[in-house]
Amino acid sequence: METLWILIGAVILLGVFYVLVPTYIFTYQRLRRKRVLRCPESGMLVEVNLDPRLAALTSPFGKPWLRVKDCTLWPKKKNCKQECLHGVT
Repeated sequence: METLWILIGAVILLGVFYVLVPTYIFTYQRLRRKRVLRCPESGMLVEVNLDPRLAALTSPFGKPWLRVKDCTLWPKKKNCKQECLHGVT
């Protein structure tokens, strides 16, 4: 019975190592750079920094959750709906 638990643990570790870790790294690297987006509220082009850690942590389980970490319109519009992220992939 102990061998079964060791086998199950090994399979889980391999899954984490070969699936979750590469997905995390790929998403983090892709979303860590600033992006130029059009603000739907003001219509202006703005530089947006996304939160790459949140996106990378949620990406192995489906579409990553995107959240603005910093924007050139902040602090004036800090509590916006972040609708500019709808087209970001």
